[in-house]
Amino acid sequence: MKAIIKKNNISGKVMVPGSKSHTIRAVIIATLAEGESIIKNPLTSEDCKSAVRVAEAFGATCEMKNNEWIMQGVNGKLKVPDNVVDCGNSGTTTYIACAMAATIEGATVITGDEQIRRRPINTLLESISETGATAFKTRPSIDAPPVVIKGPMEAKNIRLEGKISPQVSGVLISAPLLSGTTVVDVENPLEISYVKMTLDWMEKHGVHVEHKDDYKRYVIKGPQKYSPVNSVIPSDWSGVAFPLIGAVMTNSEVTIDGVDFNDVQGDKAIVDILISMGADITKDVENHRMTIRGGKPLKGIEVDCKDIPDTLPALSVIGAYASGEMKMTGLEVVRLKETDRVAVMQEELSKMGVEVEVGLDHMTIKGGRGFQGTMVESHDDHRVAMALMMAGLVAEGETIVNDVECANISFPNFINIMNAIGANIEILS
Repeated sequence: MKAIIKKNNISGKVMVPGSKSHTIRAVIIATLAEGESIIKNPLTSEDCKSAVRVAEAFGATCEMKNNEWIMQGVNGKLKVPDNVVDCGNSGTTTYIACAMAATIEGATVITGDEQIRRRPINTLLESISETGATAFKTRPSIDAPPVVIKGPMEAKNIRLEGKISPQVSGVLISAPLLSGTTVVDVENPLEISYVKMTLDWMEKHGVHVEHKDDYKRYVIKGPQKYSPVNSVIPSDWSGVAFPLIGAVMTNSEVTIDGVDFNDVQGDKAIVDILISMGADITKDVENHRMTIRGGKPLKGIEVDCKDIPDTLPALSVIGAYASGEMKMTGLEVVRLKETDRVAVMQEELSKMGVEVEVGLDHMTIKGGRGFQGTMVESHDDHRVAMALMMAGLVAEGETIVNDVECANISFPNFINIMNAIGANIEILS
């Protein structure tokens, strides 16, 4: 499926769906809890449905009703899955599922789609192996799933590489199920905001983790029990980024409703980043909304993305729109997402006439020259697809983005929502 975008302004109100990161954590904790959990306003994206399938594979049940999911948990007693566990395109679900599987006395095979089968996993498997569990790849020479995990692991001291935060989250979520004290030492911790989100969910549901040394050491006493979930999922700040940049770049007035400025999601930082660049954005913290009056001149700045890696596609488009240079640093983990987003955004923005220079962990965009409409590729990466569609709103001529159906991974109905405020994105099968 391809999207055809022509230069256009947008105007109106947008309600962004629930957070993918919050929804996945809610599903996992509801799985581990005893009894009934109710998750309200879940994100019904492909990644979140993958998390539900994993939950069901481990013995939980989930009934999807209107705007809520009703789950029955296993009280920490995960079952050995009857079949291979397919995590779809969800890296977070994959890494957490590996740690959960290590608590079971039995073998679990975990895999995912083509992109998941390219994502690094060696360091997590090594850490799981330190606990007495067995963990190995089915393709020894390739650092990626499918993997086989056979528990049970024991409460011990664990060393863990921290640049891929869902690996840390998976170990933290699973360790309270063990008898004894688990100490997790994390090297090179990145994406700290996502780990804080995990800790917040754990604490709210009866499980305490002591963290020290700027999130480099965690102490988890077990066994602890998770209490059931009864929560409303807040809007997804990672998804907010795309209508937000679309509004900022066009001569538009757009109100985005349902945004919680007090939420732990790190990606909310994009609002202050845009304001510091010159965007006209009014925050209404009390009423959970913001209003953007777009088309104002922006100036490129330097942004450290180590804790907000999912903002890179949106920020790179804004950097090309702004005058001067936009430099983004701390990008090592961005290269380990669904795609190497640094390389992919350089490739596609270059097709649109944007000058981009990249290094191992930095990216500099020479902005202010505008976009030239052309055919670009999503690389089956949902955030790349949405970022390029927003670039099309201000490009000269027609922009065609191929394979945009991947946007449903994190933002169902994104195109319909944008068209409702005037984006006029045409879809061709």
